[in-house]
Amino acid sequence: MSRPAPYRRKAMEHHAKRYGIGMLFMLPWMIGFSAFVAVPVGWSMFMSLHKVAVVPGGFKYDWIGLQNYRDAFLKDNVFPIELITYFQQMLLMVPVIVIFALLISLLLNQKFPGRFVYRALFFLPVIFATGQVLSELFSQGAGDIPFLDQYNLEPLVRQYVGGELAKTVMEVLGRIVLILWYSGVQILIFIAGFQTVSPSIYEAVRIDGASPWDSFWKITLPASMPFVSLNMLYTIIDLFTFPLNPVLKHIRDNMFKVDTGYGYASALAWIYFAFIFALIAIVTGLFSRSMSKRRGRA
Repeated sequence: MSRPAPYRRKAMEHHAKRYGIGMLFMLPWMIGFSAFVAVPVGWSMFMSLHKVAVVPGGFKYDWIGLQNYRDAFLKDNVFPIELITYFQQMLLMVPVIVIFALLISLLLNQKFPGRFVYRALFFLPVIFATGQVLSELFSQGAGDIPFLDQYNLEPLVRQYVGGELAKTVMEVLGRIVLILWYSGVQILIFIAGFQTVSPSIYEAVRIDGASPWDSFWKITLPASMPFVSLNMLYTIIDLFTFPLNPVLKHIRDNMFKVDTGYGYASALAWIYFAFIFALIAIVTGLFSRSMSKRRGRA
């Protein structure tokens, strides 16, 4: 049975008013996104399909299609190697940072005197070690780990992981300071996630005789899985925008070369973005499938 026309009209007016108010609140963000994100991103895609040259009157654009993308893999001998090498390093560092943040957050979630101070100490590098400050610290050797050379660990690493991955593992170990500097936000997210678990659940399992180890595997870790996926995504984005990223440095260098310029650099940036987007999609898909299976079992 169809509803009367006046009722349908009032319902449409109600929905339009409700969504209109919501769109009004979103309007400042939409204007800012269009002006500062959408337009630059679209212009970058436009330049990646052109040969961009700086001329006295401004910029000259010559349409070359996908030639810049082909040159990135067929003519550039540096970009593919740096891209693959850096991805290998990040695939090792991301889980290490997330696991480290999970373990530290478990400790900082306990009740002990001065835990607020320790939480602040782990978060301080997030505030100070960013951008130019981080670059200056690394240029002065603050990020180096002397025990790697002191104890000659490279032969031992080669023995256990093989020659192909030894260089990547050694570079990750050499950046172990980044694990401390880049885990502050993840630690806070995990601590906030632990607060979502009711203390009565832990009291119930303690009464049933469960050990702290059992509580972690059966309660804490399953409840933290959404926050694990969130921290994985955050860490991926954070590390791939790292100021000392060699891939980003290669892109910046090509921006100011006469034979490459803005067009080729834009193509490199889009290739880099595609790799990051694919990795994020894979991680999101894996965690979504895991969470759906867990809900199905429940």
